[in-house]
Amino acid sequence: MPVITSIEDLRVLAQKRVPRMFYDYADSGSWTESTYRANESDFQKIKLRQRVAVNMENRSTATQMVGVDVKMPVAIAPTGLTGMQHADGEILAARAAEAFGVPFTLSTMSICSIEDIAEHTKAPFWFQLYVMRDRGFIERLIDRAKAARCGALVLTLDLQILGQRHKDLKNGLSAPPKPTLSTMLNLMTKPRWCLGMLGTKRRQFGNIVGHVSGVGDMGSLAEWTAKQFDPQLNWGDVEWIKKRWGGKLILKGIQDVEDARLAVDSGADALIVSNHGGRQLDGAESSIHALPRIVEAVGSQIEVHMDGGVRSGQDVLKAWALGAKGTYIGRAFLYGLGAMGQPGVAKALEIIHKELDLTMAFSGHTQLKNVTREILLPGTYPTA
Repeated sequence: MPVITSIEDLRVLAQKRVPRMFYDYADSGSWTESTYRANESDFQKIKLRQRVAVNMENRSTATQMVGVDVKMPVAIAPTGLTGMQHADGEILAARAAEAFGVPFTLSTMSICSIEDIAEHTKAPFWFQLYVMRDRGFIERLIDRAKAARCGALVLTLDLQILGQRHKDLKNGLSAPPKPTLSTMLNLMTKPRWCLGMLGTKRRQFGNIVGHVSGVGDMGSLAEWTAKQFDPQLNWGDVEWIKKRWGGKLILKGIQDVEDARLAVDSGADALIVSNHGGRQLDGAESSIHALPRIVEAVGSQIEVHMDGGVRSGQDVLKAWALGAKGTYIGRAFLYGLGAMGQPGVAKALEIIHKELDLTMAFSGHTQLKNVTREILLPGTYPTA
């Protein structure tokens, strides 16, 4: 086993162990992937001020996200097909998050179902909702999240239609994989993954198959899904969902100040500055670049979180310094999951926490709550 010291180490190992179509699904963006790359590179442009001769004892990165105590301002982001990175992937990631002390968010398009996660964890997890044309299904999905004691509903607003991701089309992405010659040759090089999949019954979209009339297999599911993402989604639907849900509501996909103000008006508890990991509108600005403007506009009225490009504890600290009260990791935990299963997700969280803790100390602070943008070098970070 190689020595793992960074998220990049986990990425390299995951690329070796996960079938190409599922690795590429996680590690790609839409069209030219310019926004996908900018999410990460714009973090690297922000420089830190090193402080010395400061007492570094008794450090704490603990805080809260929508009233939930967290070990650090990080949550596991909702990611589709997580159970195809590793067998039972959502269950394993949820367990790792629970043990570490950060929230886990389950995607509507997960392989393991809401009920699977509830059965295998004790801490309340969060559920991410895509709005479909079939409102009866959405009502039942919200009710299932309630029954599972989900602590928050994360409503995604930026996927009414699907951005084109070239790698998925070229790989013939499907769950489970279609038995083409190219696919079978690739699977032959991933024996660990194949053994895991042979040992689980969870190989389809667990939140959908068996819960929608007429959808009982992958063929009918593909046809249903292609027609179901609702391009008419609007702020009236947000109000309806908020009333139906009745609990903490987080709106995901905000990049513009006007939309941020509408999010405040909707009565949501938090918003996530997000461009869907660069997987929707290619050419949109990076999340970290959009963050300060949105914090200045609405940060006193609503809790502002962000995702996109977070690959280290330094990224978490930079986002916090620019006003984000929480961050989400998607690819970073998926690399860990694909590389090593549940221990890999735990390793990803440990790496990020250690980097956050040490960077905070080198910047002259022992308590995360006291960190402001003063830790950043003027002229290197985006402003409102």
